[in-house]
Amino acid sequence: MIQDNPFVINGYKGEDYFCDRIEETALLKRHLTNNCNVALISPRRLGKSGLIRHTFAQNEIKDNYYVFIIDIYETKNLNEFVYELGRGIFNTLKSRSRKAWDKFFGLLLSLRQGISFDAAGMPEWNITIGDIRRPDITLDEIFMYLEHADRPCLVAIDEFQTISEYPEKTVEAMLRTRIQTCGNAHFVFSGSKRHMMAEMFMTASHPFYQSASVIGLSPIDREVYYDFVSRHLSRIGKSISSEAFDYIYDLFDGITWYIQYVMNILYTESSDSASLDVNDVSGAIEKILHQQAFAYKTLLYQLTARQKQLLLAIAEQGKATGMMSREFLSKYGLSASSVQNALKVLLDRDFITQDEDGCRLYDKFFEIWLRGGYLS
Repeated sequence: MIQDNPFVINGYKGEDYFCDRIEETALLKRHLTNNCNVALISPRRLGKSGLIRHTFAQNEIKDNYYVFIIDIYETKNLNEFVYELGRGIFNTLKSRSRKAWDKFFGLLLSLRQGISFDAAGMPEWNITIGDIRRPDITLDEIFMYLEHADRPCLVAIDEFQTISEYPEKTVEAMLRTRIQTCGNAHFVFSGSKRHMMAEMFMTASHPFYQSASVIGLSPIDREVYYDFVSRHLSRIGKSISSEAFDYIYDLFDGITWYIQYVMNILYTESSDSASLDVNDVSGAIEKILHQQAFAYKTLLYQLTARQKQLLLAIAEQGKATGMMSREFLSKYGLSASSVQNALKVLLDRDFITQDEDGCRLYDKFFEIWLRGGYLS
């Protein structure tokens, strides 16, 4: 019988495949079931979405609430936000009873013409972003549903800081007003750009100031993660040395998604030894980088020489600080103006992320590939 790979890299497969986060799950559940909104803040790929899905899967929540998870990372304006919010609620309710989605359709008057039914009587979402001509009205209708749904609702909005970059400058206030008056729904505002999220929820000049309890995620404890990995490997007669696991954990700064990805590969790899060591880990990483090489070369091709030069410098540093210093500019043959211009492009296109600790690449596999020293 084929064994399910327990090292999940996409989605949520249940409690047995979810590592730790016991305290965070309990805290998030306690806030939500006590009618509090939550701002969940951590770097990308540390497990925010997994924690939300795991919390929403707890019996106390799944048996008593409607839960909606909306990803707005790719949205560029209010119309696209409203579209993703409406579609996300629709897709969730579609799997529930007719009573659940009938009420939603009955209130979504501005988009009714875009909803049809298939031969089996199941609803279909035929709405395009262009159909949302008055996003404020459609947003009112969606919140009317949330307020009058036959169960309390929990709505998780992933990459929430994205709304601060919309061309419409009143979106924060518009959402805050509706959320404040919607007693039947509570929200998880999840975000990976920590400085932007902190500004939104902790600065008095912003509409969401002090409107949510703030939870920050740190990497899963090393020993706890090692026990999780060892337990699942033992089911197929494998083990991993503590040195090999430490190598993975340290290389990726304890970031969940990368550790899961490497372990996902190692779980299915054949090995002469039942005990995985550092050489096995290096081989798995080399395989991943080889698979990604074409995509990475394509990304580099899109950059100018100066942008590529700065990206390589940041990759070499791992965490780049003092990029306007004479030492940094001299070391990498850059000028202050070229760094400023290239930095803006790299940030805007999500090649890198910036916070109070400096700049680093979003994709750590890309960073290792650029450095070329992952086997050392």
